[in-house]
Amino acid sequence: MSFSLDTPSLTSLKAEARALRDDHAAKGAPITQSAALETIAKAHGYRDWNTAHASVPERVVLPFQVGQRVRGQYLGRDFAGVLLGVNLLSDMRHFKVTVKFDLPVNVSRFTSMIIERQRVIATVDVHGLTAATTSDGQPHLRLVAA
Repeated sequence: MSFSLDTPSLTSLKAEARALRDDHAAKGAPITQSAALETIAKAHGYRDWNTAHASVPERVVLPFQVGQRVRGQYLGRDFAGVLLGVNLLSDMRHFKVTVKFDLPVNVSRFTSMIIERQRVIATVDVHGLTAATTSDGQPHLRLVAA
């Protein structure tokens, strides 16, 4: 199922139901909260409140946006760059991000070797950290808004 930016959230539907209840109470014809929820659900094209509740997504504040300038560390190396892609994963708590570094990052631990990366794809949490870690326990990617 896909959603657009104009798809209501559960919070906005509940707020509409409260406003409807208040409006009816002010007119001297109070209704219950459940009746208000049912009315709002039907007004948005759902069969009933339970269907709306099961169908409507909770909004998630995205900590990262496409085109955003970022900085951080990749495999222990500092970088600055831009986000080329941000996808919210199905668990609604992790993001697949594509980062293009301004300058290639040498990810080799050996001074005699140069292994450069200019673009990486990683899965980060809302704090910009990967679950995958290096052998010393540091996240592969540490992402911060610039």
